[in-house]
Amino acid sequence: MKMRAAVVYEKNKPMRIEEVTLDDPKADEVMVKMVATGLCHTDWHACRGASSPPLPTVLGHEGAGIVEKVGSSVTALKPGDHVITFAFWSCGKCAMCASGQPNYCMNRRTAPGELPSGGKRLHNSAGQDINHYFTQSSFAEYLVCYERQAIKIREDAPLDVACVLACGATTGIGQSLNMAGVRAGQSVAIYGCGGVGLSALLGAKLAGAHPIIAVDVLADKLRLAKDLGANYTINASTEDPVKRIQEITGVGVDHALECIGNVKALEQAFLSQRPLGKCVVVGVFPPDAKIPFAPSLFLGGRTLSGGVEGNIVPSIDLPKFVNLYMEGKLPLDKLVTRRITLDQIDAGFDAMERGEVIRSVIKF
Repeated sequence: MKMRAAVVYEKNKPMRIEEVTLDDPKADEVMVKMVATGLCHTDWHACRGASSPPLPTVLGHEGAGIVEKVGSSVTALKPGDHVITFAFWSCGKCAMCASGQPNYCMNRRTAPGELPSGGKRLHNSAGQDINHYFTQSSFAEYLVCYERQAIKIREDAPLDVACVLACGATTGIGQSLNMAGVRAGQSVAIYGCGGVGLSALLGAKLAGAHPIIAVDVLADKLRLAKDLGANYTINASTEDPVKRIQEITGVGVDHALECIGNVKALEQAFLSQRPLGKCVVVGVFPPDAKIPFAPSLFLGGRTLSGGVEGNIVPSIDLPKFVNLYMEGKLPLDKLVTRRITLDQIDAGFDAMERGEVIRSVIKF
């Protein structure tokens, strides 16, 4: 099939919006007509930052759409189903999948740029293969992915909101609920108020945390954090968040959540914990980043842990999060601050760099 896609041929250069060919799905794959996809900071790293995916590539891994075709062995999905194309695929058979942790699938060893079944389904007009990203590539009008990567959701949910659950929002919500295990009445400090951090805030609020303390260096993001339920906000460019959190809590927080991938923020988050507290990290750090504090600090019972996609089970948690949104309990729409077209994708990443948006969403 012919379609339009945003193709990266060279890092730090504008993407080319061009016609490409997408092959039909193989037996265990589905083709999805994209309705919306979010611009995630991980995509930014791939086209302008520290990561180096094989080129050319079509990025994008935060999509939602409608199933167009299914492979011959697919039974759980059918054309017309509304789905979120989750960031990671899983085999469903290994020890980690069987134990309820599919995000740590032991068989997820796909060759760079290929789909789990092998090979590439994208080709440019010259016949050159185009690499996939996160085994999907959602910056295109259609995508093909492994069947377990497409998670069915209710059809009345707006897909230009649901798409943020494919990666960023799920990471933050799961960071609070699953990884940290926030409970009612516990104190939480959130470092970084981008899409992941504000999603962590929503998760903490859903759990009944108090107080919720938001830390960032941008006043606009702190204002939004306040609107979403933060009890206190701290501008780390003008005051010491560790000292201020001690003043607010008297002892430090039960949970410190690092959501930005900044070494200084990690240090401050760790030092913000009370004894026997938890510091949970989901930010994406540069490959050469080092943990910046002394191991002796662990002797106070403080912990440091990390994880992938909030330790959720996609087939269970994504429909649940969508239901919570539709019930008015999880205001995911507040995270979508700009809707753009595919042709505006580079401008969307420019706005991300300037800190003007929480999440830009491409609508097809």
